[in-house]
Amino acid sequence: MKSEEDVLQGYDVSSSSEITVPPRLIDQVIGQENAVEVIKKAATQRRHVMMIGNPGTGKSMLAKAMAELLPKEELKDILVYPNLDDSNNPIIRTVASGRGKQIVAAHKAEAGKRKQMRNTLIMLLIFGIIGYALISGQWLMGIIAAAFIFMALQYSRPREEAMIPKLLVSSEPNAVAPFIDGTGSHAGALLGDVRHDPFQSGGLETPAHDRVEAGAIHRSNGGVLFIDEINTLTPHSQQNLLTALQEGEFPITGQSERSSGAMVRTEPVPCRFIMVAAGNLDAVQGMHPALRSRIRGYGYEVYMQDTMLDTPENRVKFVRFIAQEVKNDGKIPHFDRSAIEEVIREGQRRSNRKGHLTLKLRDMGGLIRVAGDIARQEGADMTTAEHVLKAKQSARSIEQQISDEYITRIRDYDLSVVTGTQIGRVNGLAVMGSDSGSILPIVAEVTPSQGANGTVIATGLLKEIAKESIQNVSAILKKFTGRDIRNMDVHVQFIGTYSGVEGDSASISVATAVISAIEGIPVKQDVAMTGSLSVRGDVLPIGGVTYKIEAAAKAGIKTVIIPKANFGDVLIEDRYRTMVEIIPVEHIEEVLEVALVPQNREVFLNKLKKLAAEPAKVFESSTGAAGSHSAA
Repeated sequence: MKSEEDVLQGYDVSSSSEITVPPRLIDQVIGQENAVEVIKKAATQRRHVMMIGNPGTGKSMLAKAMAELLPKEELKDILVYPNLDDSNNPIIRTVASGRGKQIVAAHKAEAGKRKQMRNTLIMLLIFGIIGYALISGQWLMGIIAAAFIFMALQYSRPREEAMIPKLLVSSEPNAVAPFIDGTGSHAGALLGDVRHDPFQSGGLETPAHDRVEAGAIHRSNGGVLFIDEINTLTPHSQQNLLTALQEGEFPITGQSERSSGAMVRTEPVPCRFIMVAAGNLDAVQGMHPALRSRIRGYGYEVYMQDTMLDTPENRVKFVRFIAQEVKNDGKIPHFDRSAIEEVIREGQRRSNRKGHLTLKLRDMGGLIRVAGDIARQEGADMTTAEHVLKAKQSARSIEQQISDEYITRIRDYDLSVVTGTQIGRVNGLAVMGSDSGSILPIVAEVTPSQGANGTVIATGLLKEIAKESIQNVSAILKKFTGRDIRNMDVHVQFIGTYSGVEGDSASISVATAVISAIEGIPVKQDVAMTGSLSVRGDVLPIGGVTYKIEAAAKAGIKTVIIPKANFGDVLIEDRYRTMVEIIPVEHIEEVLEVALVPQNREVFLNKLKKLAAEPAKVFESSTGAAGSHSAA
C-alpha cells in the first residue's frame, strides 16, 4: 500500500473529533456482524453464548454489550440469615431490589437499641451493688461482687450482631443487568465460599451466616456471567458451573483450604445468569463436554473473525474505531487525517491477507494510545502520522524486540551470512509470535548411509508439522536430483532454534539446502526464502509474509523468494521497499533457478526444465519404493 494513495477513498473527514461515537457498546463493535446478530438474538431470548477466536477480537466487549441488551426485569437482593435450628445451614431469602439494605439497616438499628438497653441495666445493677456496699461498710466485697457480676453478664449476654442478616447480593432499583467477569476465578470466587474462622468457640466465633461470601455466579443473577479462557477452569469448577446453569440456584459451601470446609452449607442461592464463555480454538478441547453441550443446546456458538474485507465501508468503520479509542481513553488528542490513514495502513499490514483489515483491535488500540501519548508528550494539539510512525517503533511487541535482538546477535557471531555463496546453506525465514519475523539459517549435509536404507535426519527442536514437512521434501529430492537417496543419509540442521520450529513454511528452504548439498552447487547467501512445498514441487502460500520480508531486510538480505499466492499479502513499510527485491514463485525449479549458482548455468537450467517436465521416477521394485518412502 503506497503512502500517497488516498486511503480514505474520498471519505470527507479531517479529524477523529468529527466522528460520532455510538452510545451503545453493541453499535461500537466493528467487523463482527455475525457475532453482533447472535448477541442480539441471545439477549432477547436469554440464551447462552460461546465465542471462540483469537485474543483482542472483541469477545469481552460483546459480552458487556449483551448485558446492556438484556430485557428489563426486576433484579433481586439476596440475604443470608442465621439458622437457629442448625447454625451450619444458613437461610437464604430474596427480596426486591434495594430492600436488602433497608432490612439490614433495620436489624442493625434494632440490635443497637437492645444492646444499649442491656448496657444501661447492667450499669444500674453495678452502681446499685457498689452503693449498697459503701452504705453497709462492705465496700471491698461490693467491688468484687460488682466485677464478678459484670464479667458474668458480659460473657453470657446474647450477641445482638449474631442475629443481623448479611446482604449477600445487592442491586439498585432500575439498574441495568449486572455484568460479572469471572475469568480466571478460583472455585471460591466463582461458586461462593465460606471464610475461615480462627475463633471457633468461647463466644468469640463469627456466626456462620456472616462468613458466607457470594460467588460470581450469584452476583451475576439476572445478568451476564463472562468467563474467558473457559478451558482453564478446573473440571470440578466446570461441573459445578454446569449444575448452576441447569438448576438456576447453587448452595454456597467452603471451596478452599482456608474456608470452613463442608461444615457450613447454605440453602440454594439463586443464580439465574446468562453464560457467555470465550476462548481460543484450544478452549473447545479443554471444556467439559457436558458444559459445552449445555451451551450448544440452549444457546449459540460463534467464531470470531480475525479480519474483515478492506472496503470503503469498512475503512469508515475503522475510522470510527479510532474515534472510539480516543474518546474511551480520554487522555490523548484526536487523530488528524494523516494519522488516521497511517493507522488504517497498519491495519492492512497486520491482517496478513490481501484485501483485508485486521480485527485484532486490542493491539490496534494499543498503537493508537501510544501514538496519542507521544503527541501529548510533545504538546501537539493533534496526533499526526509522524506520531503513529514513532509509536510503531516504541510500541514493538516482545517478539519484535526479541527478533531484532536475535538478528543483531547472529550477525555479531557470524551465524547470519548474507554475502557470498555456500554449499548446503540457506537463509530461511520464520515468524515469532504474530507480528514479527526472523532469519532461520538452515544447513544440510549428505553422507553415505550407515544402514540398509538412507534417512533424513533433522535437528532443531522440530515440532509435528515441521517434521512432516521434512519428510515431504524427500519426494522432491528424488525428482530434482534424479538420484536414489536410499544409499545416503541427509542431515538437516535448523540453527539457533532454541524455542523450536513449527509449521511447514521452511519447506522450500530445506529442499534448496539439501539439493545444494547433494549436487555440490553453492547457494546465494544474500537470498532468503519462505514457502510451503507440495510433494509435486508446487510452492504453496504461508503466513506472516510481510513480517518475514521485513526481518530479511533488517538482516541485510537483498532478495526474498515468496510464494506467488502471497504476493498480494505483501504490505511492507516504505523504508524496506528499496532494501529488498521480492521474487514470487510457483514451483521449486523457480526457487532453484534464483538461489543456486551452478558452474554451468545453461546446462543446469536445461536439467531443471527437463526434470520439472518429467513425472517422478518410479522405482523398479515395490520393496525398493517402500524402503525409500520409509527413509523419507
